[in-house]
Amino acid sequence: MAILDKELNELIEARVNELVDEKLAKMAKRPVKPKRLAIAVVSRGTIDAAYAALILATTGAALEMEVGVYFSFFGLNILKKGNQDNLKVVPLGNPAMPVNMPNIVSMLPGMTAFATMMMKKTIKEKKIATVPELLEIALESGVTLWPCQMAMEMFDIKKEDLIDGLPTPVGAATFLEFAGDADITLFI
Repeated sequence: MAILDKELNELIEARVNELVDEKLAKMAKRPVKPKRLAIAVVSRGTIDAAYAALILATTGAALEMEVGVYFSFFGLNILKKGNQDNLKVVPLGNPAMPVNMPNIVSMLPGMTAFATMMMKKTIKEKKIATVPELLEIALESGVTLWPCQMAMEMFDIKKEDLIDGLPTPVGAATFLEFAGDADITLFI
């Protein structure tokens, strides 16, 4: 009886090892694709939208993710030549401003300029990368920064009006195809 149990255990162990080896071989043959991060920047071309998108994009690239960012409507302002240092912080209707400001005060002339100046001062004091620096890092890291073709046509923006190094502008279908296979999709 002990001999039979020993032989049966050896057969079971051999079969289990065989199945594990087959499974490992199949897994090794599958191509390993990086995680994919898709970010849509559509509604705002402000400094806070630029930072959110570019910090997430460059971090994703640093984590070896395949990253694509789609800039449409006012988000295109982030990609326009010479615009990166002129992006604004709009306090009106923004309840998350560090200093709680009633809308009646936020809408006074000069408040957007003041809020922007304070944000840029903080960025400089804290030695945080600027928007142009983040764009450069994103492009060098292989992040795809897609300008929206339809929004460019709508606002009469030409490819020459955008920063260098961008791919050909694409439509929403191209971005959605990319985002459809994404592990993470964000809207900013």
